[in-house]
Amino acid sequence: MQADLSPVIAATAQWLTRAFPASGGALASALCEVQARQAVTVAAWLRYPTAMDAALLGVAGPGGSGRLDWVTGADAVLDDDTDAHAWRTWVDEVVASWAACLLTDPELAARAVAALADGSHSTGTPAEFRRLVTPDDSDRNAAALLRHPDLLAPVAGLHQEQLRARLNPGRTLIA
Repeated sequence: MQADLSPVIAATAQWLTRAFPASGGALASALCEVQARQAVTVAAWLRYPTAMDAALLGVAGPGGSGRLDWVTGADAVLDDDTDAHAWRTWVDEVVASWAACLLTDPELAARAVAALADGSHSTGTPAEFRRLVTPDDSDRNAAALLRHPDLLAPVAGLHQEQLRARLNPGRTLIA
């Protein structure tokens, strides 16, 4: 049984970088991919905090990119070659939405990385998420589309409230 989130992380990061590609050459693409992968990793670790959660995901499957493709309009450009798009079945909509939230809100990203300190996935070093939490100018320029709040709003809005609830545990709801 698979207790590893790497297929979901890889597929979801790939979906983000294809939907919101880097602007520039090879270095910009690499910087954009690193930022997407860091955001997706944090989101996946928050969404599936234990090995059991990851194992259950491996059994049930993440759901695929269908709704995300529809929301962003990417479904119109997909061809009928299902083998070429098989990786899309490993995209997790909630993880992509949470990653979009983290990419567009630095404060939320910092809170999310801090929340990982108690989890079973993290090595305890927040420096591994530097490009997500404190991007420099070259990071921002390379991932201009990936970090654009208006462009990511449809994806981020899908599950933003769940992320906020996850980062604010114990908050009493008032009716």
